[in-house]
Amino acid sequence: MAEPVIEVQELKRHFLSRTGALSTKRRVIEALKGVSFQVLKGELFGYLGPNGAGKTTTVKILTTLLAPSSGTAKVLGLDVLSQARAIRRRINFVFGGERGLYFRLSGWDNLRYFADLYFVPPAVQKKRIPHLLELVGLSGRAQDKVETYSRGMCQRLHIARGLINDPEVLFLDEPTIGLDPVAAFELRQVIKGIVKEGKTVFLTTHYMKEAEELCDRIAIINDGQIVALDTPSNLKQYARLVPVIEFTVEGMSERHLAKIRAIPEVQAATLENVGMSQVLKVQSSRGSELIQPLMALFPELRFEGVKVREPTLEDAYIQLVGGKA
Repeated sequence: MAEPVIEVQELKRHFLSRTGALSTKRRVIEALKGVSFQVLKGELFGYLGPNGAGKTTTVKILTTLLAPSSGTAKVLGLDVLSQARAIRRRINFVFGGERGLYFRLSGWDNLRYFADLYFVPPAVQKKRIPHLLELVGLSGRAQDKVETYSRGMCQRLHIARGLINDPEVLFLDEPTIGLDPVAAFELRQVIKGIVKEGKTVFLTTHYMKEAEELCDRIAIINDGQIVALDTPSNLKQYARLVPVIEFTVEGMSERHLAKIRAIPEVQAATLENVGMSQVLKVQSSRGSELIQPLMALFPELRFEGVKVREPTLEDAYIQLVGGKA
């Protein structure tokens, strides 16, 4: 079994919030409520959860940008509090978005600048920079200014920047957010290449298909707590006995959705817009038996299609984080 490179034990983080016109009321927000997990060497570890669940707080602690309130966190055997400087030399991180690059410089000059910040020797830079540009598919645009790059190209350059110090662990915080499908696909191929080179990758993402395609194991965090940790295939077993009914519908509102979630046999229910239509997804142990009663509950709505299918990782995720909430 591979050795752990990240070890988190009972990690907690509290924030003090002030409310009121004069900020007189204080409220303690528990971002992390005793999180524990390990990431193994060479693993692509996924960290999933809804907004506000604690994903970015965890990443900031592990990258020494934020101190924990209690508990322990070690990266490469080093404590994030007492040995932060030693950790920073051996890791790197990439946050989603275009910030952090110098747009008036070329892609090559950006990498050379960051290489100097990490004290990468010039002789090493001459070999590493072209290798990284080749890895992320930017060799042909290396001398062009970053201001001429597309958003997807900027994100690929961010990945190259994150690898400039040859880190043992790379943290990717929602790297494909806001990218079009083609750019996101290209970036996923880059991430796969990084793992093949032996790097350990800690990935946060909102995209279930991305997590299923890339990750060796996935931890799901909700409301500051880990609610599941397993391989993508095993996580799907959480919802395996709960069929998913998909309705194509028109005119459904949050009021209708609340009524569906109140049905005892319904484990989770979500509504999303797909083109000009709405797609209602209901997870229920009753399966097809629930179709007619549910449609009869809303005679004012127009149901255009219905099907029952096996659960996916996304369905398991929705069930685990509380699809009724």
